[in-house]
Amino acid sequence: MGFLTGKRALIVGVASDRSIAAGIAHAMHAQGAELAFTYQTEKLKSRVDKIAAATGSSLTFPCEVTSDDEIESVFAELAKSWDGIDILVHSVAFAPREQLQGTYADAVTREGFSIAHDISSYSFAALAKAAAPMMEGRNGSMLTLTYLGAIRSMPGYNVMGVAKASLEANVRYLAQSFGSKGIRVNGISAGPIRTLAAAGIRDFRKMLDFCERATPRGHGVTIEEVGNAAAFMCSDLASGITGEITYVDAGFNGVGISESVLEAWGADAS
Repeated sequence: MGFLTGKRALIVGVASDRSIAAGIAHAMHAQGAELAFTYQTEKLKSRVDKIAAATGSSLTFPCEVTSDDEIESVFAELAKSWDGIDILVHSVAFAPREQLQGTYADAVTREGFSIAHDISSYSFAALAKAAAPMMEGRNGSMLTLTYLGAIRSMPGYNVMGVAKASLEANVRYLAQSFGSKGIRVNGISAGPIRTLAAAGIRDFRKMLDFCERATPRGHGVTIEEVGNAAAFMCSDLASGITGEITYVDAGFNGVGISESVLEAWGADAS
């Protein structure tokens, strides 16, 4: 019997079987959780349906997170099958492609800034507010996905980094808001992983290679490792943790310059 047996989780943001949200879904399923999913468009529905089927679920709902009506509809429909939920996973981020080109100052626009924050940050608050009535009194847990670019500048990450900083502040304020209702709110800052979302970041492969060289263990993380950490964070085993950002990046966030990077630079210099 897994440590999520008896728990019900709604996962928002699965885009493919290579996405971090898919890794979380499989890890939670392995630990006994019942799952439900949302999908953004009809084009993505078939992908989400396959992941749902692979994790023993038939509950998939359309949800465009920029629409409060669609968010409310998800929980209204979910309530027809479940009398409550224990876990909300938010894995949603977007910025227009041109916002991720060049420097932040050159690329950022009022419209691009607004879109990135609405979809990548406010959507977590909107989903949390809608989910809370079904989670109250169940030792519930809300979890979102962030990245180191929230606290450090990253080439090409631009407005997404600013939106992720907003998202991390959301975690702290939502934790304060819902703590008295028995709901914990946390974030996982995952290391770079080859996903569809990462494909839009300029020079991502170079960034990934650098991070893998610099981590203490000499390689990065997988969606399975992030999924396992998420399953733990949303379980009763983590009942004392709320308002926190937990790094699952193979230790990269704590490294200045690693031996392997110095050796690579030395080899290049010679």
